[in-house]
Parts: sequence; structure tokens; C-alpha cells
Amino acid sequence: MATTPQANYTELIEAMLVEYEAQHYDYKLKTSTSGQQFLKLSRVEQAEFAIALLHEFRQFWQQPQQTSRKGLSLFRVKPLRGNLIIDLIPDLVNRKLPFTEPQVLEWLMTFCNEQRVQWRWGAPVTKLVRYYLSDHEPTSELLDQVEQMCRILERFGGPDRKYAAQLRQLTATQQKTLSIRPGEAWSDRALQQLDSLPENERSPWIDLITGCSIVSGSKPAATWLKKQLSYRDTIGLDRFNAYLLEWFALADQPRTQPLRDWRGGEDFFHDQNADILKGLVWLCADQTDAELARGLSQLTVSAYRKLPGIGPRCVKLGNACVWALGQMPMEEAIAQLALLKVKVKFGTAQKGIEKALTAAAEREGISREEIEELSVPTYGLTEVGIRRETLGDFTAELIVTGTTSTELRWLKPDGKPQKSVPKAVKENQANALKGLKQAANDIKKMLPAQRDRIESLYLQQKTWDVETWRSRYLNHPLVGTLARRILWQFESHDDAEKRHSVGIWWQGQLVNVEGTPIDWLSERDQVSLWHPITATVNTIQAWRTWLQEHEVQQPFKQAHRELYLLTAAEEQTHVYSNRFAAHILKQHQFNALCGQRGWKNQLRLMVDDSYNPANLPLPQWGLRAEFWIEAIGDDYGTDTTDTGTYLYIATDQVRFYPVDAADHYAHAGGGGYTTYGTTAATPLPLNEIPALVFTEVMRDVDLFVGVASVGNDPNWADGGPEGRHYDYWQRYCFGDLSATAQTRRQVLENLIPRLKKIRDRCSLRDRFLIVRGDIRTYKIHLGSGNILMEPNDQYLCIVSAKSTDANKVFLPFEGDKTLSMILSKAFLLAADSRITDPTIVSQIQR
Repeated sequence: MATTPQANYTELIEAMLVEYEAQHYDYKLKTSTSGQQFLKLSRVEQAEFAIALLHEFRQFWQQPQQTSRKGLSLFRVKPLRGNLIIDLIPDLVNRKLPFTEPQVLEWLMTFCNEQRVQWRWGAPVTKLVRYYLSDHEPTSELLDQVEQMCRILERFGGPDRKYAAQLRQLTATQQKTLSIRPGEAWSDRALQQLDSLPENERSPWIDLITGCSIVSGSKPAATWLKKQLSYRDTIGLDRFNAYLLEWFALADQPRTQPLRDWRGGEDFFHDQNADILKGLVWLCADQTDAELARGLSQLTVSAYRKLPGIGPRCVKLGNACVWALGQMPMEEAIAQLALLKVKVKFGTAQKGIEKALTAAAEREGISREEIEELSVPTYGLTEVGIRRETLGDFTAELIVTGTTSTELRWLKPDGKPQKSVPKAVKENQANALKGLKQAANDIKKMLPAQRDRIESLYLQQKTWDVETWRSRYLNHPLVGTLARRILWQFESHDDAEKRHSVGIWWQGQLVNVEGTPIDWLSERDQVSLWHPITATVNTIQAWRTWLQEHEVQQPFKQAHRELYLLTAAEEQTHVYSNRFAAHILKQHQFNALCGQRGWKNQLRLMVDDSYNPANLPLPQWGLRAEFWIEAIGDDYGTDTTDTGTYLYIATDQVRFYPVDAADHYAHAGGGGYTTYGTTAATPLPLNEIPALVFTEVMRDVDLFVGVASVGNDPNWADGGPEGRHYDYWQRYCFGDLSATAQTRRQVLENLIPRLKKIRDRCSLRDRFLIVRGDIRTYKIHLGSGNILMEPNDQYLCIVSAKSTDANKVFLPFEGDKTLSMILSKAFLLAADSRITDPTIVSQIQR
């Protein structure tokens, strides 16, 4: 809908063009002759001039370059006119001229139609609409044109998305409509709930969500927060939290409608919806609701969840959640941050989590090192591993039975057990029952995180006095369920009478390996995690026997922990280890393991770029460990994902450097590591690395190889792409045992005689567990878990083997999935005549 200017402004436009070129594009209205002429016009005439300028712009941009005016070269006319109007637009808009609705529509249609310069018009068009709507009610035609502009801006992305959100906020405020975009499980539910509210209840939600849709930055501005909190107060905190908890939970679900112009899968947020969630999250920062803290934690994990070929799902939303948790003045929020520190391995997220924990520590007036220990919640447990509640005539007992398991027991009024949840409790104590079940779920999430945190203390050289250790570990209602299954080193503080011992909690007291109570401890004596590298072989074996006989399952390997001592080959190479070189690993799995173990690593892409080796900073020791790797393959799409990320890497040396040594770089496709622009870093001799550091680093590397190697994948039995790695697969699957596999063998030596059902059919031979079935004899490799069948060593592929008998077997430590798999296969194959799976039977009977 075009307007016709009331006067002819052609001469003024031409004068501007001449001065514009003469001043080398540095044209100002206030300092130019033509500009002064413009400023003498009335404000209504200035608005008409702006529309005339739009006409000229559109006319000369569209026609062929045949015209020259005022002596300007033909090839310069169009750019001059285009550049002039683009440069004048901010000045014209900022003058807040009295444009009519037809004139505003003229602006919007020009912005929408001139695709070549739209990327520069997000800011002025937003101001233009804001100024107009401050004094006018919009028509449906104007609203439709604004929406078209918003869609165009969204396609450009970046800052233009913000301008689109601001435009929608302006029109939503006028229309009193929600700016939430449908197509996501949470947004569909939000629209359904809010649209059903009465107008007086819906109105503050519209204002609040409209404000959330234009958020930017890493934390809220004070003015924005004050305004949004007033809307939240009008809504009511209880209703606000109830809606948010439901929406946060739904945010992890796939999209309900495809996202326009997006081919990255069904888990992506619309950018405006992500901003709304981000704003809603910020409005949780001042609260002390434990359930809300847990909801934020779950939303954080969802936001940082990596999408194949894309990366983290929504970094800005995850960062907002971490910030809000760090601001919440309550222990539960700190506990959730500690949980996220273990669960989320995205590098940027880790920095944010660390920053939030540091801020929380400063707010509480304690050290950063103590915040994670002091903030562990009890979840209502009143004794170590036990929570009791009286619900009507019944007593509920929530019992922690393992690191990832709990049990809810019920007692009748007479104290006898009740098999299931009493009907009276379901009917009359529904909220209390819900709280118990929530606590059970929270415990099963928190304990693995605490286990990993405690295990990581080995390389932090952490010690406590006895009094602190008892309160934070041994007698803590939650952490105590782990601490009482861990071996601890005790040392007296009295130098005159130096005493030390290693002990574990058993039957209400601390005992040593002989079962003698450790009764000499005072509050000032020191406690640390016991590590077998400090013990003799006899002591280690004695503790292994003790754990087996008393059926104490450690939350992580301690007595059975693998030890990595310098080999003769490493003494000869002096500054590097080739112990784990020449392996082929799945890159994405390796990268995930690096994150879990605190190593820094980047996924290698098939591009002309360089990368650091995988490395583990050890600031407490002044060291940095490096694991040299390189990507393999040169066929894009076969050796990489669709986005160019290498699928596989080859391993090389392990080295140690001073923590502040120059960084190493190597091309993604190989070529050796070097340093840029600095003096080359000198590797440290391996015999100078503390034994504890060396064994823990090598244990991590062994884990990387043992889990991520393609040798674990039966689909690689033919050698992988073009059969290039057949020899490696065979060597890995049935070759020499790693330290982890050797530990597995020692466990099986003690365990097999206890397995009444299969002990007569099992024996250990070299690298294998030999299982004699009714049909054939099988050799299960103790490293890979792969199987060969005698007499001709034919490969037997069993993808998974489930056995209830294997699940009942006591293991002295948690976490070795391969050992559990080997036992399951042993129980299955010992009774091979009863196997019904046709894929297994067909292989056995060949």
C-alpha cells in the first residue's frame, strides 16, 4: 500500500546525492547544505520526504543501470542511491516523525521486499514500529506486515532474531497475545494452560512472557528483573512455580511440529521459545524451593545434551539454569550444581558451574573446596542410609541399598512388614508418599555423583581431620552409605608417637584388615583416601580377601584398583609411554570419556585445523598429562559424520609436562605435535612422576582404550571399513591382557569356586575363562569379553547375554560392566543346550 508525497522532493534528493558522493559517503544532515534544507521542512513534510526517498530507492534499485543524473557515472548511480538511504534511515527513524499508518506500511513493505539489505534494518524497523505504536492502535493489516518482517528477521539469525522478538513483544502488548511459539511439548502445554485462564489471570502471564521473549546477556538487568518480578507477584509464586515445573519437565521431549527451515532433528528449540525459557529460569534465582532447584537441574542437563552433528542443544538456556542455581540461597541448589559438575561435561558448562559454585561459596563465607562437601543434601535420611516416616498407622522406611538403588519398606502398626504400599496411605497420605518416592529418585541420582567426586579426590591430595571427616563422610546420612564401604588411611597428628593404620567401617566400628578395632583416633588425627600404590602386595591381597569374605562391595575399585608401574620399555623410552599406542578408538565415545574423567579434548574435524592433544591438568602437582592422538581416514562421509567429524582416532604416546609448559598442537589428520611461537616444551622423565599420579593417569588411558576401542564392537569383526583394521581387531579382542583385565582374572580366581552352578564347568587358562558347555567348549577373553569356540577357535558373536544367576553373584566393587558381561556369558554357555536364541544356536551348531 504505497502513499503519494504531497510535494515533489526530487531536487532535494538529487542535491543530497551530489553532496553524498562529494563528501565520500560521510554525509550528515546537520552539516550539509541539502541536509539543512531538509531540516527546515515541517515534521509532516519530513515524513513525506522520507517516503519519497523510499520510492526513489525502490525505483532505482529495480531498474537496469542505464540512467545517469547530474553527471554521476552510470555504474555509481544505484550504489549511491542505495547507500544514501541506508545511511539516512537511522537519522530519519530517530527523529520520531509523525508517520501515518500507510506510511509505516510503506516502510515495512520496503524492508520486507529489498532482500539484499534486510540484514541492516532490524534496529530501525523496530524503533519505527515502537514509536508508532506508542500513540496508535495497530490495524490487522499493520500487524500482518510486522509478522512478515519478523519471519524475515528470524531467518537472518543473530541479532536480527532479537529484533524479531522485540517486534513481537510490541504487537503482543497491543494485542494481549502470548509470544510463545507452538510446536514443542512444553510450549503446546503452556499455550493450552494459559489460553484457558480468565482474562484477568492471563494478562500478567502475557506481560511476563512477552518480557522474557526479548532477554539477552548472561544475567538479567536490574530494571528488567524488577518489572518481571512484579508480574510474577501478580500471578502468585505457587502457581508460577507449578507451571514452570511442568514446563521444564516437558522441555526435554522432542518437538511436536517440525521447525521451519531446520534439518537438525526434532530436539531443537525455536529461538524465541529458548529465550522465553531463559527468562523464566532467571525468575527462579531468588527462590528457596527444593523441587524447583531439581527442576532447573534437569532442564540444565536437557539444554546441554549434545545433538548428533550439532553439539549442545541450547547453550544459552543451560547457562541461564547454572546462573540461577548459583544465585538460589539454599543448600539444595548447591547440591544440584555439584551433581551437574559430574553429569555435564561440556567445557563451557563446566566453567559456568565452577563460577557458580565459587560464587555460592563466597556468599556462604566458606572455601570453594568445602562447598561441595557441606552442601550434600540428606533427603530426609535421619541415620546413615535410612529415612523413617509415620504415615497414619503405618511406618515407611526408605533404605539405601546401593549406590544406584533404594528400597521403600512398610511396617504395619504391630511392626510386621507390609508387602506393598498400604491403601490408606495412597488415599490419605498421597503428598507424603510422593515426597518419599521423589527422595528415592533424588538419592539414586546424587549418590553416583558423590561416588565420582570422592574418587576424584585421589589426585587432589585431600585430607581431613577426624572430626570433619566423621561429620562430612562417615556419619553423613547420605554420603555415609559410600564412606562406610571405602578404605581410609589414618595418621596420628602427634609426631612423638606417630601411628598410622588403614581401616573400614564394619559392624558399628572402624577395623583394620585383621578385624581389630581402630580405637586410638583423636579429633585432630588425619584421614585420607587409601590408595593401594602405597601398600605392599600382601596388604593389598589381604584387603581383597577381607572384602570378599565380608561381602562388602566398594563403590569404586580401591583394594582391586589397577596399578601401573613403570615397565622396562618405559624406562628405556624415558620421557614417554607407548603402552597404549596403536589402538583405534571411536572418537565420540573417547571424547565423552575424557569429559567424565576431567580430561580436556576436542573432537577432530576433517578441516585444515590444529588441535591440542587430550590432556589432564594437574595443578596440585604442577603437572600436565598428555595423550597424543590423531584422526584416521580421508574419505569424507565414510570416515566422518555428515558434518565432517572424524569417526575414529589412532592413539600414540602418553607424556608429562610442567603444568605451565607451552601447549602442543597437531593437524587433525596427523603429522606430529609441535609448539607454535614459543620454546618447545620439554617432557618430564617418567621416573620423576609421582607414582600415584602416574598410575592414575595410566588408569584413565587404559579406560579410554578399554571402553572406546573398536575391538569391543562385534560389527568390526571383518576389520571395519574395507577390512583395513582386521589385524587390530583380532589382536585387541584376543591379545594380551591389560591391567584391568588382569584384575578381572584375579577376581575370577577367587569367585569361580563360589559359583556352585558353573564352577565345575569353568577354569582359567592364560587370557581366557574356559567354559565347558554340553555342546561345545568356549573361551571368553578376559579383556574384551569376546568368545572363541573350540576346537577351531571359531568366533561366537553374542551381542548381549542376560542372566539372573549372574546378577546374584557378589562382586567386590561396582562399575566393571565387562566382568558382569563375562559372568553372564559364562552362565549362558555352561548350559548351551538350553539356548533358544536362533542367532546363537546357528553359530554353535556350525
